[in-house]
Order: sequence, then structure tokens, then C-alpha cells
Amino acid sequence: MPLYEYECLECGVHFEKLQHFGDPPPETCPNGHRRVRRLLSEPAIIFKGPGFYVTDNGRNGNGKPAGKRHKGGKAPLDGGKEKAGAPEATAGESVTAAA
Repeated sequence: MPLYEYECLECGVHFEKLQHFGDPPPETCPNGHRRVRRLLSEPAIIFKGPGFYVTDNGRNGNGKPAGKRHKGGKAPLDGGKEKAGAPEATAGESVTAAA
């Protein structure tokens, strides 16, 4: 249930009230005055864990960028690593490993 903060426009007292979303606002302040308005306050959200900050994005754990960016801003499909001695297939061909 959310906690709402209200202010009396006549006496200036601030008070809080736990309410469901569909509940009507209070009609009177604790002192009995009828002019009450709801105050807006910052939400109580806390982000914990990796991935929420710009400095967390793209790091590989040792503080260095995860990989090199290639021309055009995209990394190659193989991750930029070529395997030595491995045969390459061209379009329409398949390479099978020798047993």
C-alpha cells in the first residue's frame, strides 16, 4: 500500500496516510480543517547490482572495455577472434572436420 503525504492549506500541518490506489483522499487534516492537498514526493526506488550505471556497461571485470569496436560500430559475428588453422567456408559451402 502506498504512503501518501498531505498538507493542510489552513494550518500548514503535514501528515501521511497509508491508502490503496482507489481510496478517496482524506477530507480533513488531523486538526479538523477541510482544505487538504496531496504533496508530490520523490519515489523510494533503490537500484542495486551491476548494469544500472554507465560505468558498468561494457566492462569485462578488470575495468577495461570488453572489446574493440570495428568500423561502422558493430563487432564481427565471430567476436573478432580468428582460429589458426581452421578452414573457412564461403557462401554456399560447408566445412566438415576431419576425423
